[in-house]
Amino acid sequence: MCNLYSHTKPVDAMRRLFDIAAARDFLGNQASLPQIYPRYEAPVVRLDPGGQRELVRMHWGFLLPQLSKKTGKPILPKAVNNARDDKLRSSSFWRGSFEERRCLIPATAFCEAKGRNPATFYWFGLKGEEQQPLFAFAGIWRSFKGWYRDEQVELDTYSMVTTKPNALVATVHPDRMPVILAEDGYEKWLSGTPDQAFALIGPYPEERMEVVDPPETDEQGALL
Repeated sequence: MCNLYSHTKPVDAMRRLFDIAAARDFLGNQASLPQIYPRYEAPVVRLDPGGQRELVRMHWGFLLPQLSKKTGKPILPKAVNNARDDKLRSSSFWRGSFEERRCLIPATAFCEAKGRNPATFYWFGLKGEEQQPLFAFAGIWRSFKGWYRDEQVELDTYSMVTTKPNALVATVHPDRMPVILAEDGYEKWLSGTPDQAFALIGPYPEERMEVVDPPETDEQGALL
């Protein structure tokens, strides 16, 4: 499971890595995001109706409407931010999005907690020539229309696919880790068949990863 990740690279780095034309970049002046939690908005790469890659912002977590047990009125929807790989094809909650609406989630590191009271937080990133290189999680997305934060809204939401952990992540979280895609798998994840996409799912090689320093932020959470 992942409930916190970071994205600290500029927009032009995303355009280069994910081969996005400037006209298909809808992020505008995107600030660095050193701490991304469920219910936050963050950059996502998806295919537009014409099959071109585009950069957009989406809400992290599929929204599941809920009603108050006391009043029967709508309350804050549940945000389901992780999609287990073993449920993608068997659960109606995930299946349509996996088959028709896959996306890439740009990131530079993700965090897992170990222990409680207090927990110790470990950040994981990829090895590379530069510090904490940009990479992509496997994601799926869908649109939501309904009651959210005291108003009727229409927004696009995404969820992060998880799988069994590699040996490095398992020392902290023995059950799950986010699916990190190799660069040569981006196109198949976005536009391949469900079988081709599913074949890309698995723990990322631990020898290509490392424990990294947490992003340094000020009191408002901005990157230092």
